Amino acid sequence: MSLFDYPDQDALGSVLSVDTGMVVVRVADIERLRQLQVNRLVVLRSSRAGQHLVGIIQKITRSISERRIAAIEPDDADDQEIGADQPSEINLVRIALIGTFVDRHRGATNVFLRTLETVPEIDADCFSVENEKLTGFMQAVARIAKDGQRLLLGKYTLDEKADAYLNGNKFFQRHAAIVGSTGSGKSWATATLLEQAADLPNSNAIVFDIHGEYGPLQGPGFRHLRVAGPGDLGDTSLADGVLFLPYWLLGYEALVSMLVDRSDQNAPNQAMVVQRAIVKAKQAYISGLGRADLLDNFTIDSPIPFDIDAVLGELERLNTEMVPGAKTEKQGDFHGKLSRLIARLESKRSDRRLGFMFQGGSDTMRFEWLQEMAAALVAGRADLPGQTGGVKIIDFSEVPSDILPLIISLVARLTFSIQQWMLADRRHPVALFCDEAHLYIPDRAQTDAASEIAIQIFERIAKEGRKYGVGLVVISQRPSEVNRTILSQCNNLVAMRLTNGDDQGVIKRLLPDSLGGFGDLLPVLDTGEALVVGDASLLPSRIRIAEPTNRPASGTIEFWDRWGAVEGGGSNVVQEAVDGWRNQTLRV
Repeated sequence: MSLFDYPDQDALGSVLSVDTGMVVVRVADIERLRQLQVNRLVVLRSSRAGQHLVGIIQKITRSISERRIAAIEPDDADDQEIGADQPSEINLVRIALIGTFVDRHRGATNVFLRTLETVPEIDADCFSVENEKLTGFMQAVARIAKDGQRLLLGKYTLDEKADAYLNGNKFFQRHAAIVGSTGSGKSWATATLLEQAADLPNSNAIVFDIHGEYGPLQGPGFRHLRVAGPGDLGDTSLADGVLFLPYWLLGYEALVSMLVDRSDQNAPNQAMVVQRAIVKAKQAYISGLGRADLLDNFTIDSPIPFDIDAVLGELERLNTEMVPGAKTEKQGDFHGKLSRLIARLESKRSDRRLGFMFQGGSDTMRFEWLQEMAAALVAGRADLPGQTGGVKIIDFSEVPSDILPLIISLVARLTFSIQQWMLADRRHPVALFCDEAHLYIPDRAQTDAASEIAIQIFERIAKEGRKYGVGLVVISQRPSEVNRTILSQCNNLVAMRLTNGDDQGVIKRLLPDSLGGFGDLLPVLDTGEALVVGDASLLPSRIRIAEPTNRPASGTIEFWDRWGAVEGGGSNVVQEAVDGWRNQTLRV
């Protein structure tokens, strides 16, 4: 028996008009019209046996017009005066078609498909999906999701008895965006996804944790790393969970953007000299290894260590160089033109905030170091020691904000490059969770040199990542400030409460045309509630996100409760904060 076997008398109404993916139904019974709600589900009888078309109510209208009872219609006029004006009701429901429910499909019963092979005929009956039929439909949707790698997101708001599953393959293959105003539950939703990924035996994900809020996520599937801060310089290493990202990993454009002041009139000459000095230093390193084979194909962007002191020495030599003249020595081509460049390089090298780049010690200068670091980041859980730590959470909270885009894009580029140069049949997919994405992949109208480089790297990952097994999950409270090209490549959307009009506009443009009205719910969603649309979601739905086992450290401080507390935090809290500020170390 079909789930949607309805008696004819239960019909809400009949189809009045049909468009490609839109249907208008006329409802005769005003009582049934009152029971309908926008965004509720309905089914319509299909022209094919054993099929029903599933749709979402988008608009409900009731209009009353005056009509004159004609003298030639005495039966209709009944006892009323011929020629008198009488009210006429037109009750219409606009429905967006979202799929087909099939009684039997490939040996399975009660199957929901995200396809529309037919459209309803004129006068086809329409029925509301409620109570046990709604529960049965939601369970059918869940069963289909289980056929793939199931990813539990929470419960459907329409029916809290039914689990809301996403297709885990399509969610990460086609990229995803998780957006919502501060306090709407983005971190909660992200933690729910991460915990399920971490439980898989060969999980592989990297989380860019900007504020250290995902520290509470613990378990054998997680590994926590932090970019080295001023207090980590010395004997700390990757084994201690401290991550160094040496300068020689940066591409040429990234190095130039950090070292060369674009406003300097000698900037073009400085960039050219830096390039030559770096190539020379890399050649010297390779020669010292006795690896002549590397000299044939290496470029300035090849990840080869080089001595920054050698580059600085070459710049100083050129800056003071005297060359033979016609009669006496004269100043070289770059004499005195590199002073500002040398000062910037010396400043960067001695800045303890940038110690993770310039003060990593001899360990980061080993030829084998890159392989060890890349394995820790890109290898799947099954290939890691002890088969633990498939989800790597990297804390970037101590990275200076002015170079944050450069450093995060460095990790992203390293991941993408490893996947790109790996044999196709050996690639193990990896997902990049970009928390607070608006800070480092902003809209182009707000870019500087560092952000522009980050945008180029992430745009390439968004466009080509699927081919190499790199997925993006873009997380932001301000989607209107995130790069539009990258957002447009996210074919899955988890949209939580958004109160800003610009942010709402961006998300509405990402929704399919038939679901444009879905976006009107964005400002009224409850905390922890989301609109989910995309390739991974069989049913565009309003979902209440499941609570993660470990809540991220992003909860809002209760101002009034704390102000009303009798006891404070102690007399030393401010002193501890000042000491931490001076020492660049956060006390725990």
